[in-house]
Amino acid sequence: MSLSTFKETLKPCKNNPSASSSSSSSFSSISHNFDSSINPRKPPKSSLSQQLLRLQHQESTFYLPRTQLKSPKTETLLGPEAEDNDDEEEVEEEEKQDRIFRPKMESFQFDHTGPFEPLVLSLPGEISVVQVPASINCRLLEHQRAGVKFLYNLYRNNHGGVLGDDMGLGKTIQTIAFLAAVFGKDEEADYLTSLRGNQPEKNGCVLIVCPTSVIHNWENEFSKWAPFSIAVYHGPNRDLIIDKLEAREVEILITSFDTYRIHGTILSKVQWEIMIVDEAHRLKNEKSKLYRAILEIKTQKRYGLTGTIMQNKLMELFNLFEWVVPGCLGTREHFREFYDEPLKHGQRSSAPERFIRVADDRKQHLVTVLRKYLLRRTKEETIGHLMMGKEDNVVFCAMSDLQKRVYQRMLQLPDIQCLINKDLPCSCGSPLKQVECCKKIVPNGVIWPYLHRDNPDGCDSCPFCLVLPCLVKLQQVSNHLELIKPNPKDDPDKQRKDAEFAAAVFGTDIDLVGGHTQDESFMGLSNVKHCGKMRALEKLMFSWLSRGDKVLLFSYSVRMLDILEKFLIRKGCCFSRLDGSTPTGVRQSLVDDFNSSPSKQVFLISTRAGGLGLNLVSANRVVIFDPNWNPAQDLQAQDRSFRYGQKRHVIVFRLLAAGSLEELVYTRQVYKQQLANIAVSGKMEKRYFDGVQDCREFQGELFGICNLFRDLSDKLFTSEIIELHEKQGIEHGDCESSKQIFTELQKCFLPQKELTNTSAEASQNSKPKDAGKEPVEPVLEELGIVYAHRNEDIVNYGPGIQGDKELDTNLRYTVQHSLLVVARKRKSEAVAGSKNTIENAASSKMRKKSQYSLLAQFMGMGEVDFSKWLLSANPEEREKVLLDYKRRKDKIPNG
Repeated sequence: MSLSTFKETLKPCKNNPSASSSSSSSFSSISHNFDSSINPRKPPKSSLSQQLLRLQHQESTFYLPRTQLKSPKTETLLGPEAEDNDDEEEVEEEEKQDRIFRPKMESFQFDHTGPFEPLVLSLPGEISVVQVPASINCRLLEHQRAGVKFLYNLYRNNHGGVLGDDMGLGKTIQTIAFLAAVFGKDEEADYLTSLRGNQPEKNGCVLIVCPTSVIHNWENEFSKWAPFSIAVYHGPNRDLIIDKLEAREVEILITSFDTYRIHGTILSKVQWEIMIVDEAHRLKNEKSKLYRAILEIKTQKRYGLTGTIMQNKLMELFNLFEWVVPGCLGTREHFREFYDEPLKHGQRSSAPERFIRVADDRKQHLVTVLRKYLLRRTKEETIGHLMMGKEDNVVFCAMSDLQKRVYQRMLQLPDIQCLINKDLPCSCGSPLKQVECCKKIVPNGVIWPYLHRDNPDGCDSCPFCLVLPCLVKLQQVSNHLELIKPNPKDDPDKQRKDAEFAAAVFGTDIDLVGGHTQDESFMGLSNVKHCGKMRALEKLMFSWLSRGDKVLLFSYSVRMLDILEKFLIRKGCCFSRLDGSTPTGVRQSLVDDFNSSPSKQVFLISTRAGGLGLNLVSANRVVIFDPNWNPAQDLQAQDRSFRYGQKRHVIVFRLLAAGSLEELVYTRQVYKQQLANIAVSGKMEKRYFDGVQDCREFQGELFGICNLFRDLSDKLFTSEIIELHEKQGIEHGDCESSKQIFTELQKCFLPQKELTNTSAEASQNSKPKDAGKEPVEPVLEELGIVYAHRNEDIVNYGPGIQGDKELDTNLRYTVQHSLLVVARKRKSEAVAGSKNTIENAASSKMRKKSQYSLLAQFMGMGEVDFSKWLLSANPEEREKVLLDYKRRKDKIPNG
């Protein structure tokens, strides 16, 4: 339809004079706009964005008198959508201006964006200019522009890579901007294309593989940022999508992991230009069907997006990069021998000095290689100045007396005793171990007979097939005793088995828990008497909600969420809930309601269902009720609130049952996080543990079946490891830092009024010994908290950037004041001692040399051999030699 024809259709009917007169003003306005829009070049799609960008320093324009707002200049700047009909009433015009002007300005915030100009990616002198359109570039943050350049450099060199930014830094947006540049999605530069002539067609389209839950998110982001033709290969009508691909009608194809795993052979036949895998850490297992299927893609331009590059093992790192850039890390055996083993053994707390040196060299070499194909940025490095900050507190809650008795009874079950004693000599007199002889099966057990109800002779894995079911039961006891009772939703056989198990572990306390069947009483389930974590949570929640805090409460168990829901109802809390049964279409409305409604105080979320895609920036307290073996699960849960746009400082509380298996779960998390920091970022981490993953010779305190089922009820396992590290002096000043952390944690746990009342008692009851527990006992013991620390101070080498930037005002003042006092004291000591330094240096050196010679003589070695022995000895051996030498020296004067 021509422009003149379109105008004719808009003319008022001549048979209706009133209509003609009433519409004349409107028509003249429309006609004027169309006449002025006749231009050989199409106006840019985001011209409104460009114009608003020019106005960011002229906000007064939006508050001019109404007579000035109607001026032609103002109408031109705001575009035709801001024009009002002259015949409208004054009140309607004012409402329309408010609806158009102010919300528009609020929705386009350009404080942190760049100028409205394209981002050129191609090298100077290249004929074909590749650039990110100005309409996209002006909305990118600086770190996102760097990410786009990184992706394009990989593309230009015809190989893949990994964009490993933290969650919430916009990996999706960076990818779309990169694709828009590669495919020339720049409507404002179309006239340049016509001048250059027709460009050659692309080799193919882009395949994006992602979790099912974020497919719609990818679609929405593409619609907001760039005009691509997109298709989703998921669900019915997949054959029609393949026909469109062959006809070159699709530029971007999005599919899920499960769909690709099943139909990967069909998709691998398509000639893809680029393949992108979102949440690429899903490619960690080389034996999975998904990994084998995804290797069939022929293109070399493979890009992975993930914020958790390594989760559990170093070999996961190899599997990911073997798909991204095949051969960049050598063969699998080479990687295991050259990187995996040295890095793991060099992290042992008792590792010889030569092991540490080798590990440091291999770490630097690995980081250098990965830097070519990996871009890794954290929130603290990029948008930390735009965020309110986060503290990650790990809280060890005392189990109730009943929980402790049930936990002890479970460790005494024949099933677990069989696993604990597996390496002992068999009682029948055979030279074989128990696991190889009479104790391979457990017919008198509680769990084993049900697992082998169809095979009384056992299976090939016996008795190790019992490990996982027993671990699950121990974790259930640590969280809530109701979890080990039969679930009415299970089949009758499983319910009978669970009833027998509950009766066995409850023993004489069965009446205290209401029998071995599930408690249907609302008051019984919401009672916190027999659950240590819920007792602590009850007092913490009262403190938080009285101050207007908003809480995210995570648990991976749906049954635990049911119990917590009844607990919140009993306490009168207004809450929302999201788990796997929540329809996908309802989830975003729940999130929006929680963020906008002041009355919604708590959000109950399943860790599995809520780990991705939720943006709950209004919350400032995050509680992870039960830890996961995979540290990435807990970190993803924290990031639901700790992301760009957060309203307040976020404080995370991970609740652990002290003296239970959960302490081992957490320490393994620390171990995995440290290995990831070493391998990916090249950081130097504290060496807490003597165990080595997948090494039977060095199982230490973390690995092996005996450690999993060890009785930790008589000790604070985690705190003892940390305190031992401090006593050895590996990190000077850590003990003082721990005291400060504990003191400030009290401010997080209790309101200021309660803290003031207990401060006097804390000072009276303080004891010089047991420094790690000193600040906790007076205040936190009443809450059932026996120990607490900050995760970032344990995992990272010393206080990290995050730990400094994200402290609240009170904590920052405390830390700065403490550091100032220490600095002044050290300075005064240095000034006083500087006078005697020169005179004492020579004599001190001679004394040390003579002491060293005496020690070497005591060991029957020369000084050189003794030096070699010192480098290879562990701290325990060195300490033993010093004690023996001291005893002998003390005995000599006494004859």
